[in-house]
Amino acid sequence: MSSTRQGPSIERQIHSVTPWLVVSAMLLMSISTASGQQKPPPPPPPPQQPPKQPPQATPQFGDPVAGLTGQQLAAFNAGKGEFTDRETPADGLGPIFNRDSCVACHSGPAVGGSSNITATRFGRVSGSTFDPLTSLGGSLLQEKAISPEGLEKIPAQANVTALRQTTALFGMGLIEAIPDATILKGVRTKAVDGVLGRAAMVQDVASGKTMVGRFGWKAQQATLLAFAGDAYVNEMGITNRLFPTENAPNGNLDLLKKLDKVKDPEDPVNPATGKAGIDALADYMRMLAPPPTQSTTASTVFGAKFFLDCGCTSCHTPSMTTGGSPITALNNVTVSLYSDLLLHDMGSLGDGIVQGAANAHEMKTPPLWGVRASAPYLHDGRAKTLDNAIQAHDGEAKSSRDKYLKLSSDQQKLLVEFLNSL
Repeated sequence: MSSTRQGPSIERQIHSVTPWLVVSAMLLMSISTASGQQKPPPPPPPPQQPPKQPPQATPQFGDPVAGLTGQQLAAFNAGKGEFTDRETPADGLGPIFNRDSCVACHSGPAVGGSSNITATRFGRVSGSTFDPLTSLGGSLLQEKAISPEGLEKIPAQANVTALRQTTALFGMGLIEAIPDATILKGVRTKAVDGVLGRAAMVQDVASGKTMVGRFGWKAQQATLLAFAGDAYVNEMGITNRLFPTENAPNGNLDLLKKLDKVKDPEDPVNPATGKAGIDALADYMRMLAPPPTQSTTASTVFGAKFFLDCGCTSCHTPSMTTGGSPITALNNVTVSLYSDLLLHDMGSLGDGIVQGAANAHEMKTPPLWGVRASAPYLHDGRAKTLDNAIQAHDGEAKSSRDKYLKLSSDQQKLLVEFLNSL
């Protein structure tokens, strides 16, 4: 009696035959049709299989993006060295500055991350006009100086001040690689639930082109090179080819001349690499991996539903796709950033500062990936928890906030749990 169990199909058996056996059979067939005077050669040995590669680990906070070439990885590491290097007055630090290295602010949960360190902006509002008080050192206050006499103060003329918290840099290269056209598709001509949004069109100092700003709380920079140059001069006081003018303490040019002893620009090109410090920083930020995501659970699935139901995705767009990039790891990649990278009128949550293309009440939608590692929250760090941050939403986000407040306590916790998985 035949068994009802069936063996592998013919097709599977054929495909399971190894290539070296097929080659051997073909050789034997050809020999059998020959004169028969030659001994058949031995079958060739089976080809060596390439060694199995261990599965590639998911990059963690602070790691380079997966898939870099050796040369790109070397550039990443060189840039990280520049990022962690402490500058001195002999290097051009100051005469006024906020910190002496990039990592002093961008440190948590790993190098390249965020921190609760804040910078102070100030200005004067008269009617509908904002004056950044540039002649008095505005709108950014540098809180440190290489000499006590250079320390800045918020001018008496200022009637608006705002704090700006350090943001994480993870995945910035992916964000830079998103085409302007993709971001512009998110601009609405008619508000939906009060949400409109507009692109911050800025002139990129690195290329001279008008582009969509995407870096900074006000989306004031469009490229990582410009972002690096801006941070060099404004946060560390190091002039560079993009920003060659030194900041004078509260606008005092005589005091600047007295304290500044290093010739501008203070960030020269290294003849060995052909790159300046800002180029190395841009390399590092460009190749930083995005934040690792947490495992999906039943709770995060429900939380994602409530996130969608509350209309949060009207601003926090779940993903976009990069365009072409010379870095294969950034080329045509899905970017799960949870931001539309647009400016939105945030009402009372705006910081009152006019900067770049953004008005006093507008802020860029911050990406939510990795938000679990960036407490405290909001631009000024006022929110200790994500629940606090959501409840503080206003302006174009008011409708989403109100829907969130109507959820039960358990539903709100599930939504927050989803955010912590991004």
